[in-house]
Amino acid sequence: MSVRVLILDLNSKTHAEALVLKVSGAILINSMQAVQTLWSGYGQISRYQLEGGTRASVIVKHVKLPDDIAHPRGWNTNKSHQRKVKSYQVESTWYRDYSALCDDSCRVPQCLAIEPSDDEFLIVMEDLDAAGFPARKSSVNLDEMRLCLDWLAHFHARFMGRVPNDLWHIGTYWHLDTRPDELEVLDDHALKSSAKEIDALLSACPYQTLVHGDAKLANFCFSKDGKRVAAVDFQYVGGGCGMKDVAYFIGSCLDDSRCAEHEQTLLDSYFSSLKMALAGGESKVDFEALEAAWRPMFAVAWTDFHRFLKGWSPGHWKIHSYSERVAQNVISQLKNEPS
Repeated sequence: MSVRVLILDLNSKTHAEALVLKVSGAILINSMQAVQTLWSGYGQISRYQLEGGTRASVIVKHVKLPDDIAHPRGWNTNKSHQRKVKSYQVESTWYRDYSALCDDSCRVPQCLAIEPSDDEFLIVMEDLDAAGFPARKSSVNLDEMRLCLDWLAHFHARFMGRVPNDLWHIGTYWHLDTRPDELEVLDDHALKSSAKEIDALLSACPYQTLVHGDAKLANFCFSKDGKRVAAVDFQYVGGGCGMKDVAYFIGSCLDDSRCAEHEQTLLDSYFSSLKMALAGGESKVDFEALEAAWRPMFAVAWTDFHRFLKGWSPGHWKIHSYSERVAQNVISQLKNEPS
């Protein structure tokens, strides 16, 4: 199904409802429930229950740029605002031009319509709950983590070598070039002085692909039986080394002791899935060469996010002994010092 890009009367108080009815073929909206408020008051995600047409419900991501910026952690700057605006432009492009390239191995919601304007974005999507992915998890076991890593592996394989046209040139919401304020206040001087070199290593790494850019546990939706998974939230999708997604995902699930305990097992699982995904697709990538290039980047990617986090929220729970140890090892290697 092709994505419909529609322009409706934005002065109408019911333009979101009108768009939903138009693209769904429904005759009536029975109810609308807020699912989630968007970060910093930039709008909300809602579920519309429908009558008639081909769908019982749809999800609408309705972004309305605020007059007053109220960041939960105090980062109320124009840079922050412009980054968010671009993120919604990128997400609209992702759903319009890229999302249909994903299959069941890296399931995403089907996009039904996109309505852009200067200060408002509407994206109407398939309801993943109704499509068989109703479960959200705040904690996961290793098998469930492997399921998400398998999704990431197939996503990276599908977009291997893809030029990120009209997406973020370099994906992830913590990319160094988009976070100068957080770098400026970082008081870890060794990490701060190594930040550009760490970023350069990741950007120069062979076998660039598209990365999800915010692949935390909260952005994965599970089936009832726990055997399938889909992903949402593509505001920071762009080019990069797949280890960025992998490191960030693992860090969103495990505390410091479990990170250390399960790191290699989870990496082995990811690379096993990536090998199968590349073999089953059209890519001619030399998997052994890719793995040799990417495995060392796991620690580099972990350190890259650690750099952002220590500047953005120094008291965050993810700043723990494992992260500090990984970062110290990476920095020592950059300086050719024994770790």
